[in-house]
Amino acid sequence: MREATRVWFSQAFAAPTAVQVQAWDSIATGSDTLVVSPTGSGKTLAAFLWALDGLVAEPGLGCRVLYISPLRALAADVERNLRAPLVGIERVARDMGQQTGTVRTAIRTADTPAAERQRMARTPPDILITTPESLFLLLTSRAGAFLSDVRTVIIDEIHSVAGTKRGSHLSLSLQRLDLLTGTPAQRIGLSATVRPVDTVAHFLHAGHDVRVVDPGLRKAVELSVNVPLPDMTAFDEPVEDGQPRRASIWPAVEMSILSLIEQHTSTIVFTNSRRVCERLSSRLNELAADEPSDDAVPASLMAQAGVARGQSTSWRELTTAR
Repeated sequence: MREATRVWFSQAFAAPTAVQVQAWDSIATGSDTLVVSPTGSGKTLAAFLWALDGLVAEPGLGCRVLYISPLRALAADVERNLRAPLVGIERVARDMGQQTGTVRTAIRTADTPAAERQRMARTPPDILITTPESLFLLLTSRAGAFLSDVRTVIIDEIHSVAGTKRGSHLSLSLQRLDLLTGTPAQRIGLSATVRPVDTVAHFLHAGHDVRVVDPGLRKAVELSVNVPLPDMTAFDEPVEDGQPRRASIWPAVEMSILSLIEQHTSTIVFTNSRRVCERLSSRLNELAADEPSDDAVPASLMAQAGVARGQSTSWRELTTAR
């Protein structure tokens, strides 16, 4: 790894994580690598940094890094998160008197405008961020010819596609990519949870020697069960005509969720349908409006890919998912 990259990393972080040290040892050899580590352990940067090191020194030589995400929203997040190391390494290199160019990134998904697709075909980015389906469309058209320069393929959340029809489709696309590049690109798979590891390593690059980086880190989870009512069986209430009716537990559930939202920076609420999700978001907004606050942000539905782009999380925001 070049000096500018090492200096930037030391300025940005106190020390590399265990998974980063082990991943770089494997990636530096050119080996296909499966990295298994909890969210927040730095595995995405571990996968990218070695490639960024070379791109900053020699940008503009074609699309050399291909990042594949199963989710469009995740692709947008990664593109945004790449800016810090790219800008930081370029700045350090200039301070050291080294000449650098600008490393360009691009996203190619179903949401990408036609004009942008044509532009990247004419002037390929150094890093392309895409989805399995968009990769297939690229590889089956003349527009994907610029992928012949790819040297590194990063597959994020690999557990979500391994063993599925979508994963089989992605495997065929990656085989097409190997034919296009002539020499198979190095493949790096990332996953927070994946079992069995050997099977997923085989999926990453069948017939090739895949190194597995699994430091054995496991994130501690604090789990509690909260009951919104003291007596969950007390639902029947008499009415004037003498007929019993079923009282709703939802008012207690809504107040309980609102209380949790107010106590935390971000909250994810899982529901069993989109309809319930929308109704709950609307009701929480009504309840929150009854409480005076200067920084109230409406609860929002962010279950669909792409909806989360550009939005921030605050203490009043409810992120709901199916």
